Amino acid sequence: MILVPAEAGRNINIAMAKHNEEIAKKIEHTLLKSDALEGDIKALCEEAQANNFFGVCVPPYYIHKAKLFLANSDVKIISVVGFPMGYTSTSAKVEEVKKAVNDGVDELDMVINIAALKNNDFKFLRNDIDSVLTAARWSNKVLKVIIESAALSDEEIEKACALCAELQVDFVKTSTGLHPAGGASEKAVALMRELLPKSIKIKASGGIKDAAFANKLIAAGADRIGTSSGLKIIGK
Repeated sequence: MILVPAEAGRNINIAMAKHNEEIAKKIEHTLLKSDALEGDIKALCEEAQANNFFGVCVPPYYIHKAKLFLANSDVKIISVVGFPMGYTSTSAKVEEVKKAVNDGVDELDMVINIAALKNNDFKFLRNDIDSVLTAARWSNKVLKVIIESAALSDEEIEKACALCAELQVDFVKTSTGLHPAGGASEKAVALMRELLPKSIKIKASGGIKDAAFANKLIAAGADRIGTSSGLKIIGK
């Protein structure tokens, strides 16, 4: 058995605590289940506030409740647009943005029309993203564009990132977490970081269940982590 001196042990614990605090600042504590109850959202908000998470990501229906639960808090409220399939009409997505803004959202995660991307219909896709981006910018809200990276080839990821760069969105996000192809991966995040300008940040989400994977994604280039396992990631 190797004995660690008490002072060294304390230093390790302090370093780990600081590391967990830094990760917490990148976490969007997420609950997007269709059967989520108001009590679940309240608990999510309380956990985010207690652990200094960056924000909570909640269904549009619960934005106004999260706003109440997080009154006088720095925790940001994030919600989704066109979730989870992305193929709702552009006009519907714009109306979702307007409603979310009225309810008190801070940031919006929009799912692109993957069918349009797969069919190389970039005129449609550009208008879809730009319309939602314009609606978000009118109210000074951050927009993240979910490309569902696990369902795309590297070439398709490159095309999606090029369009996001052209339109100057705020973030590109890997996944909804609900696609059968899977969620975030180090490979996809690293490719996205290589393709995107530094001005556009990356949110990794989908299947992030522990600190080891979260750390690998951050090392690959992720600026935010969307997860329902935030407490586990920071060791709670």
